[in-house]
Amino acid sequence: MSERLRPRDLALLAAESASSPMHNATVEIFDPRVSGFDYQQLVALIADRIAFVPRYRQRLQSVPGRIANPVWVDDPDFELAYHVRRSALPRPGNIDQLRELVARIISRPLDRNRPLWEVYFVEGLARGRVALLSKSHQVLVDGVETVDLGQVLLDVGREPKVLPHEEWLPARRPTPTTVLADAVNDSVRHPVTILNTARGNAAALRRYAASSAQRFTTVANALANRRPMPDSPVTGPLSQQRRFVAVRTELADYRTVRQTHGGTVNDVILATVTGALRSWLMTRSESLGALRPLKAVVPMSVIDHEREATSLGTMIAPHFVELPVGEASPVVRLHQVSYSFEAHQETGRAVAANRLAGIAGFAPTTFHALGSRVAATELRRGFHLSVTNVPGPQFPLYAAGARMVETYPVPPLMPGHALAIGVTSYDGRVFYGITADRDLLPDADLLGQFLKESLEELKDTATGALPRAPRGRKKAVKKG
Repeated sequence: MSERLRPRDLALLAAESASSPMHNATVEIFDPRVSGFDYQQLVALIADRIAFVPRYRQRLQSVPGRIANPVWVDDPDFELAYHVRRSALPRPGNIDQLRELVARIISRPLDRNRPLWEVYFVEGLARGRVALLSKSHQVLVDGVETVDLGQVLLDVGREPKVLPHEEWLPARRPTPTTVLADAVNDSVRHPVTILNTARGNAAALRRYAASSAQRFTTVANALANRRPMPDSPVTGPLSQQRRFVAVRTELADYRTVRQTHGGTVNDVILATVTGALRSWLMTRSESLGALRPLKAVVPMSVIDHEREATSLGTMIAPHFVELPVGEASPVVRLHQVSYSFEAHQETGRAVAANRLAGIAGFAPTTFHALGSRVAATELRRGFHLSVTNVPGPQFPLYAAGARMVETYPVPPLMPGHALAIGVTSYDGRVFYGITADRDLLPDADLLGQFLKESLEELKDTATGALPRAPRGRKKAVKKG
């Protein structure tokens, strides 16, 4: 019997629209000069490792009459060349050109008639470097049955591991009659399933016929009953296009601030984000006295026996924090953020960053995927933006012998949320990936500049340097 899509995953699928594609993405930059890493080697690497994520060769098949949730079935027409694509920048390509390419690719929804993932091999970067842009649908990577493909492609050494696997032959595709019979059996054994499915189908019909916001199950109810948020520059109706901003900083700077002011590296990262948002809001002529805290959902790794464990041994739970963008002092902002996390640390459920990064086979891509799923299920709680910070390994990783030198998460935007921030620490650096709606946030590039300035401001308070004179702020052009 084929595995059936779980209700919460079906709700994620139902929540997807042209303006809110539900896929996660990651941009990784490699130095191939020693290994000669190229497109053909990438295809061979994925062909060798994809057996460890069998769902990447499966697609969804609906049930006749929609009396039950769709099922995962092997794709008999699976073609690796379709999913692993080749692209290039005009040489020598820079980070801005790469960001624009990423923005265009992540704006496009995945084809539901095929396995729900794509990988792009991007050539032409300066210094002979190449980039991998991977995107996978949220229903594909649940952390329980399936981890992100990126987790199995990377090695801790330059010499690729030789991993045994058997030749893959797709299982025979079930006939509509078989799928229908299995659905009836499931419904008899689990009566609640058919009720939930009926509700879901009704909601889907209302959505496509009348643009209704009704959904079912956890994510569905979150979308339909989410708490209204006050107007803010980071919420509103989304377009179908995205912007992407990438920022690289040094991990040592965060540790310097932490050693002086206490707290954790995560606290310093959140305070840095808060300072950047404050500066950005000031460019929009926002009144300093009227700057209210922005509510952020921050997915956290926890130990909780009441929650479903991931395959990496921890659970992901939401934590809400008010980002004090109205506070002028960077130190006070840091202490306010730290205070909001103290209760979480005192529960004993929190997982330390070094423990998380030390998990065997750990790759940040899976945890970013799980973080976006958590954000989607918490829409009913009401928040302005999501910030997912994942501590990665502090040693180099390799793909087919090529060293990964940079890695940027590309978080998806939730319906009505024009900004999402992902953070990954890796090999002595902290990488920010900012996804923004192209129309609502035409000035999103400024956030990248302000992130660096915010970190420098915090660093100055820790090293005893005189405060920098504020730079002249250019007013951003507001759409409309």
